Amino acid sequence: MDLDTVKTEAGPRRFSPKDDMPEEYRKAATRMIQFHANSEVMGGYLEKPFIRQAPSLDRKLAFSAKVQDEIGHAQLLYRAAETLGVKTRDEMLDELAAGEGKFLNCFHYPMTDWVETPMIAFFVDGAAMRRQATLKSTSWQPYAHAMDKVCFEEGFHVKHGEDILRELMSGPKATRERVQEAFEEWWPRILQFFGPVNEQSTHHGFASEVGLKTMANDELRQAFLNAYIPKAEKYGLEIPDEPRLIYHEDEGRYEVVEEDLDWDEFWTVAKNDYEGSDEQIGSRRRRQEAVEWVRNAMDSWESASAGAAPQAAD
Repeated sequence: MDLDTVKTEAGPRRFSPKDDMPEEYRKAATRMIQFHANSEVMGGYLEKPFIRQAPSLDRKLAFSAKVQDEIGHAQLLYRAAETLGVKTRDEMLDELAAGEGKFLNCFHYPMTDWVETPMIAFFVDGAAMRRQATLKSTSWQPYAHAMDKVCFEEGFHVKHGEDILRELMSGPKATRERVQEAFEEWWPRILQFFGPVNEQSTHHGFASEVGLKTMANDELRQAFLNAYIPKAEKYGLEIPDEPRLIYHEDEGRYEVVEEDLDWDEFWTVAKNDYEGSDEQIGSRRRRQEAVEWVRNAMDSWESASAGAAPQAAD
C-alpha cells in the first residue's frame, strides 16, 4: 500500500486492525504507542513508593488507585500497539526491562519527598492530559479508543494532585518553602515533557502527516503554560526566573525561551543514558524478574492444556 493513500481530501485516513496500511505507518504507530505505554508503567513505578509514604489513609488509598490506573493504562496501550502486528506485548515489556524501551523524560528523575508528589500528579499529569486529549482523534483507532478511558481516569489524577498541592500550600511556611524548592527543580523538566521544538523532533513530521499526532509539541507546551501558570500562582507558587517566559499580552499567551532549557540533558535522558535512568529501569527489571516464575507456570499450563477437551462439570 502506497503512503499517499493514507491522506484524503478530508485529512489523514483513520485505520483499524483489519485495514491494509503502509509498513512505515505500522512501525511509526507502534513506536509512538509503545513509548506512551512504557511511560505509563514507569510513571506508576515512580509513584508506587508514595502509597506507603502518604500521610493519611485517604491519601494512601488514592495513590494506590492511581498507580493501579497507570499500570492499567499501559496494558491498554500495549494491546493497542500489539494489534499493529509489529511487536508483541511481551517483546515491548522485555525491551523496557532491558533499557531499550524509551519513555517520558520526567520519569527518569528520582522522586523522594512527599512535597514532590504534586509535580507529577498535578503538573505532569496535567501536561499529559493536554497531549492525551488530542489523541482521542488519532488515526490509529485502537489507540483513540484507549484514550477515552485513559483521559477519563487521568482527569481524576489531576484533581487528586491539585488537592495535594492545595493542602501543602495551605500548610506551614516551612512546607510551602519545600514545595517551592521542588517546583523550581521540576519546572524545566515539566516544560520539556512535550519534547523538542518541531524542527528538532525526529518523528513529528511523519506522525503529524499521517494523523498519529494532531497537535505539535510547541502548541501543546503553549496551551499548558496558558492554563497552568495561573493555577501555580493561585496556590502561591512563584514561577522561576529560568527558563525565561515571554507573555504576549496582545494574544494572551505565554512562550518559553527554548534556549534556556537544557536540551543536552533532555537528549541524554531520551536515550536512557541519564545517571538516574539505570535505577528507574532497574526497578522495573527487578520486579519483572521477580514474577518470571508466574509467567513460566502459566505458559506451561497453557501448553499442557492446549487441545485438551473441556471437562464436564460434576
